[in-house]
Amino acid sequence: MSTTYLLRGVRPLGGDPADLLLQDGAIRRIEDTIDTDGLPEGTVVIEADGLVALPGLVDLHTHLREPGREDTETIASGTRAAAAGGFTAVHAMANTTPVADTAGVVEQVWRLGRDAGWVDVHPVGAVSVGLAGEQLAELGAMAHSAARVRVFSDDGKCVWDPVLMRRALEYVKAFDGVVAQHAQEPRLTEGAQMNEGVVSAEVGLQGWPAVAEEAIIARDVLLAEHVGSRLHVCHLSTAGSVELVRWAKGRGIDVTAEVTPHHLILTDELARGYDPRFKVNPPLRTQADVDAVREGLADGTIDIVATDHAPHAREDKDCEWAAAAFGMTGLETALSVVQQTMVDTGRMTWADVARVMSTNPARIGRIDTGEHAQGRPLEVGEPANLVLVDPAAVRTVDGAQQQTASVNTPFAGHELPGRVVATFLRGRATVLDGAPVETVGAAR
Repeated sequence: MSTTYLLRGVRPLGGDPADLLLQDGAIRRIEDTIDTDGLPEGTVVIEADGLVALPGLVDLHTHLREPGREDTETIASGTRAAAAGGFTAVHAMANTTPVADTAGVVEQVWRLGRDAGWVDVHPVGAVSVGLAGEQLAELGAMAHSAARVRVFSDDGKCVWDPVLMRRALEYVKAFDGVVAQHAQEPRLTEGAQMNEGVVSAEVGLQGWPAVAEEAIIARDVLLAEHVGSRLHVCHLSTAGSVELVRWAKGRGIDVTAEVTPHHLILTDELARGYDPRFKVNPPLRTQADVDAVREGLADGTIDIVATDHAPHAREDKDCEWAAAAFGMTGLETALSVVQQTMVDTGRMTWADVARVMSTNPARIGRIDTGEHAQGRPLEVGEPANLVLVDPAAVRTVDGAQQQTASVNTPFAGHELPGRVVATFLRGRATVLDGAPVETVGAAR
């Protein structure tokens, strides 16, 4: 029998305090005060004064590395980190070994996620066989598998061939799917190490021009318009990209876009120390780009925040810059970075945070309906997927103390606001008092 939880004095979406009753996997009551008389025996009361309640966070862009690179992350460790960060669902990218380009591989990822039990895992299917960009993968088979894939991406590589991209956009229309593009023109970024600009010239690292991202976005929004399909832009990072998406939306093109937490706060100035923790794809950009993506997120041009959580083995980052892998972890720091850059600065409310980190990503991934719906509002009768966050808390990030198996966080040693106190997946606590609840396989 599932545990009943009474959350006392919590602030839904940062609003007025209320009591919430979570019972049998759903939100059963929301009232000013709920008396414990008549509640089931064993009801757990959580004193939540000052805590903000949000719908469980949904990440549209997570690298869980399994199968193939279990030395850097497993589905179990990555999803435990997700729960610790307030997430109740993640989309696992396809660049595994073997690549998630068949129904068999995506079903394996999906089942491993169910067995782990920390969050709902939704596999992302590859667009092309082996991420090679030459032949369409089994999109229909993945869509109709038990994993019910709706997001397709060659992330880590760009679908550079315009004919292949067009065919993918046409194909996914049959099952209301979306192609999530890693916008990187390969010829313009050969050997690139960081953002092309003043800093790259001064430190002597080969530059990665903004136009390499913007050229692909411009091409793809026009292709999406031409075939009448859905396009999602992964990890948008430049001011020009924001303007292109804004233009496309104004034209009525069905395009959505994401920004990562690190692109909301970090700049290419950090490359001056040659610390590979700050090497990422797309690269950290200028302060002007950071300001532009913050503005784009605040005004709705950018639809969601997605972590692009990219764990790496220690030896892949503990080396010289040129030899280091691209990527950084992000599941356990994402909400804090959004609070610092968007909420504490007055650009967004907690209701806006729920929109860009829960409602919108669930809608884009088409997981907002059905038996295991995510991103639903905090209302009576809805699934009890929610996170409680203490916005007044301040913590110093320690990569070694995080739940992810990798330590390549760019925020190590930095103070960040906010702390996830509890996470609930369909009424089952996955995190309590800021620590994962060690249960396995209970999310089925």
